Amino acid sequence: MSSKIIDIATELVNPILEEKNLELVDMEYVKEGKNWFLRVYIDKEGGIDIVECGEVSEQLSEKLDEADPIKEPYFLEVSSPGVEKPLKTLEDLKENIGQNVFVKLYEKIDDEKTFEGTLQNVENNTLSIEYKEKTRKKTVEIPYEKVAKARLAVMF
Repeated sequence: MSSKIIDIATELVNPILEEKNLELVDMEYVKEGKNWFLRVYIDKEGGIDIVECGEVSEQLSEKLDEADPIKEPYFLEVSSPGVEKPLKTLEDLKENIGQNVFVKLYEKIDDEKTFEGTLQNVENNTLSIEYKEKTRKKTVEIPYEKVAKARLAVMF
């Protein structure tokens, strides 16, 4: 059910975003406690501001009311993905070479299911990440099909 809602909401929001030269980064429809949330994460080169989020929220809210795909009460949240932006596609990863990333895998590589480090390269559907293990720097090669989730990571 939630994937159908996401499909409909995506169809409704895309023309709004295209008109404003914004990009849909991610969308989720989740229940937290007793409440349902439709969260829409948008961005553009150089980042977005609260005014843009508000405009998209207003326009999308009207379209959702017209289409009425969600029967239960819910909260609509439109925001920036923040500093830990999800990297959903191979193209997203290629655009972030040199950045710090967090990658979660479907199956272990070198006895690990998660890696956090600098994305060195993306070539032949394989990610190359340099990470630290104690005091040594190591590099791991990860086939893209093993990536369950990837996002930018803030390093302290």
